[in-house]
Amino acid sequence: MTATLLRPHAEQRYADELSALEACDERARPANWRLSPWAVVTYLMGGTLADGTVITPKYVGNRRLMEIAVATLATDRALLLIGLPGTAKSWVSEHLAAAVCGTSTLLVQGTAGTAEEAVRYGWNYARLLAEGPSERALVPSPVMEAMGSGRIARVEELTRMPSDVQDALITVLSEKTLPVPELGTEVQAVGGFNVIATANDRDRGVNDLSSALRRRFNTVVLPLPASAEEEVSIVARRVEDMGAALRLPETDRALGEIQRVVTVFRELREGVTGDGRTSLKSPSSTLSTAEAISVVTNGLAMSAHFGDGVLRPSDVAAGILGAVVSDPVSDRVVWSEYLETVVRERPDWADFYRACREVGQ
Repeated sequence: MTATLLRPHAEQRYADELSALEACDERARPANWRLSPWAVVTYLMGGTLADGTVITPKYVGNRRLMEIAVATLATDRALLLIGLPGTAKSWVSEHLAAAVCGTSTLLVQGTAGTAEEAVRYGWNYARLLAEGPSERALVPSPVMEAMGSGRIARVEELTRMPSDVQDALITVLSEKTLPVPELGTEVQAVGGFNVIATANDRDRGVNDLSSALRRRFNTVVLPLPASAEEEVSIVARRVEDMGAALRLPETDRALGEIQRVVTVFRELREGVTGDGRTSLKSPSSTLSTAEAISVVTNGLAMSAHFGDGVLRPSDVAAGILGAVVSDPVSDRVVWSEYLETVVRERPDWADFYRACREVGQ
């Protein structure tokens, strides 16, 4: 029995699309790139190929931003994707790497505990003690592997990493070499090597990038979805992808609740109702597109296992409450005011109002 992967890598999930693009792509490709820059952008933004193959959009937004990002990777500059939580930084990073070099798995996950070995290299201490420093004892980092093979390395949440660990990238990005003084050697980057890093706007001041490191990156700021329709499309597509792996109900009958969740998040996030008539207090929580996806996915699980398979207000009410009320004191006041002054006055939201009131009691 074949196991079902909960979260296939981009190059696995969209292998057919990547192969179709590769087959019809006759444009010039940089060294070691699987696709041309034009084909990479087509993979991200979607389109229909000459043979009729439909390429699904991976990013819904400004095409020019993706063109800038891809053009950066074709130079000797690294790419830094910055934005608020939920603006698809990691999603775009993964798909860029999959389309450019065929793998998105050369990944360094930045945390407060990330050590320099994750960026440079480490050692197999059993071999090190038995043999001393040797190539067999050396454990390459994803960055070192990418340099030696001419592929893309990904660094997630760069500003969460300690400053000294961040600065280990400076030599890699400027000199395109990684010295190994213990062996008296170095690893030189092969054509096609580059780095895609992501950083969260909310993490500014945690471990800000040094000016020396920031100069090694071209920065692309990914904005929040420009319109409610755009955000609904993003949420519906991502929930459908996740639901297929989790065997949840399809989203064709969930669109109404998805629109409602997105409306609530956007109004509270922007501090004004959709018609612009009522000013609102905003909670301390982010209320990002990623959180909307989580709320809808959880609601679908509720409807599948404890309901009739149709997403209803009672399925998403608890998830919305949990997303909005980050601070149990101030955010609860904001949520209560929103329910009574906005939700209660919308006749077609009566079921949603009752469900939220029941959950909040």
